[in-house]
Amino acid sequence: MATVIELPVELFKGPVEPDWCPGCGDFGVLKGVQQAAAKLGIKPENLLVVSGIGCSSNLPGFIHAYGIHSLHGRAVPVATGAHLANTDLTTIITGGDGDGYGIGVGHLLHAMRRNLNVTYLVMDNQIYGLTTGQTSPTTGLGQKTKSTPQGNVENPLNPLALALTAGATFVARAFSGEPKHLADTIAAAVEHKGFSLVDIFSPCVTYNKVNTYPFFKERVYKLEDENWDTSDFQKSMAKSFEWGDKIPLGCLYKVDRPTYEDNEVAFKKGALVKQSLVPDAKVWQEIIDEMI
Repeated sequence: MATVIELPVELFKGPVEPDWCPGCGDFGVLKGVQQAAAKLGIKPENLLVVSGIGCSSNLPGFIHAYGIHSLHGRAVPVATGAHLANTDLTTIITGGDGDGYGIGVGHLLHAMRRNLNVTYLVMDNQIYGLTTGQTSPTTGLGQKTKSTPQGNVENPLNPLALALTAGATFVARAFSGEPKHLADTIAAAVEHKGFSLVDIFSPCVTYNKVNTYPFFKERVYKLEDENWDTSDFQKSMAKSFEWGDKIPLGCLYKVDRPTYEDNEVAFKKGALVKQSLVPDAKVWQEIIDEMI
């Protein structure tokens, strides 16, 4: 096993300062990504961060690494293409609940079932922040927002249960208000070989006055403190529905399973970008013979 040489966190500081609202949970996620990359010894030139559209999707612009700020809901397919072209890169997807669980949820499902070796960090503030406060796929039932002044009538989506049923092999939850735990959870997700989803409570201090820092501080607890068995699918599924006075943080489920890249013959010779474009003479001749 290769020796990990931890890097200075400052190495990942981007040239542009974040412009989120003061107190936004996304600051904590950015720091968590930087700390995780430093802890794992991932050099900036070997790190790719891909996002969609939204407040949180600005993150690639604030970190020293390769970055793609793609289209709304399209972060997963863009990241998939980039990752499969160069599987040697560590690929992290960042975005919000609207981008990932709303318009982009179809892409998310298929990436999880394929078990691509990428990490998706969803900054879940349970509101559409960039467009100033409309209900999102994870907004609570009955919650009043700009688009639901009389209360949200739609049941919120359960990201953890969705990830479990879709086939993600690492499913976790974190909270911006617990920075060390957040960074450690991100590091574990990135280190895992397979599709990792980390749903992160990242409070929107401007438009969501319900799911605030105090709201979560009073309710969250760490699964690690309970010696949680991350290999038990059924118990993990039941735990994913725990919400109310107690809300679990940490790795809910983790299993080792062959990735899409492991099973695809195109990657047997390594990353596609490092393979020769010149076809094997024998194979080329066989193709010609078959066509003639």
